[in-house]
Amino acid sequence: MAIRAHLSPIGRIPEAGPGRHILATVTYGATTGLTVGHHGNPDLAVPMAVTAGDPFTEVWTVSGRPRWASRDDLAYAHDGSHLFVAGVLPEQDVYTPSVRALYEKAFALVNHLDYGHIFRMWNFVGDIVGSNAEGMEIYQDFVRGRAQAFHTYMGDSTAQLPAATGIGTQGRGIAFLLLATRSAVPRHLENSRQTAAYHYPGRYGPKPPSFARATVLDDVLYVSGTASILGHETVHRGDVRRQTQETLANIGHLISRDNLAPQGARGDHDLKDLRLVKAYVRREADMDEVRAVCEETLGSGVEVRYLNVAVCRDDLLVEIEGLVPGPEWEL
Repeated sequence: MAIRAHLSPIGRIPEAGPGRHILATVTYGATTGLTVGHHGNPDLAVPMAVTAGDPFTEVWTVSGRPRWASRDDLAYAHDGSHLFVAGVLPEQDVYTPSVRALYEKAFALVNHLDYGHIFRMWNFVGDIVGSNAEGMEIYQDFVRGRAQAFHTYMGDSTAQLPAATGIGTQGRGIAFLLLATRSAVPRHLENSRQTAAYHYPGRYGPKPPSFARATVLDDVLYVSGTASILGHETVHRGDVRRQTQETLANIGHLISRDNLAPQGARGDHDLKDLRLVKAYVRREADMDEVRAVCEETLGSGVEVRYLNVAVCRDDLLVEIEGLVPGPEWEL
């Protein structure tokens, strides 16, 4: 049975639903931390300063009864089919060595527990476009460490890079989580409107970002954090409305038959099929404009959570992610 997720207000004890068990939770609120949730599960907290809605918890559930544990500064949970791993790094002068070490521990745990296919990652980077002690942008510092860890895990291959989001927070330090599966094999996808992130030119940092634009697993299409980028260039600088429109156009193309079929993936989706949508908005003053564009484009049937955090380039004003559920996904 597929892994699933739903949202729960903070303050309400998360529930799994009939025939389901809580694997792990992610709390989008005011603090950073990795703690034990109400049911004994790992709970990763990230500070996202939710100004346009209440803080919320994302609840990941599975059909099997999970086991929860910790190892090597990581918390994890698994049920025989799916694995959740999370970790937190405190603020550092330079992140590369610590990011590499922690992510290598995570990938080693994936191998040790025999969950051979990572299909989705989230990376929460405090002060993401600020500078480290060497004058390098913190996002580029993080990307360098992550790339080194992926090289240890899979060598020079990019075929196993999963869908991912790399986004700012309202705190400091770095937190991450990954989802992996044991038997089902994910298909990682690119967007023909955009250069593959792992092929970005060197002007974006010493190492290119390590992720795919989307991943399909169990008929669920996981959409990576997506922004107003054509090829590898930011477009519509300074115009939040047009950036939001371009971002949604990128996602619309990504999940369409025109993009999926040439890569051997089934389906033909449109933006109204999206669920668990998060819109990350750099400037609080732009929240209403981003909301208006999303409501115009997605319609009333798609719930969007709006989070006031910086994006991974200083000329990007908005980033959006989500997923297209499969027939067995119950929200």
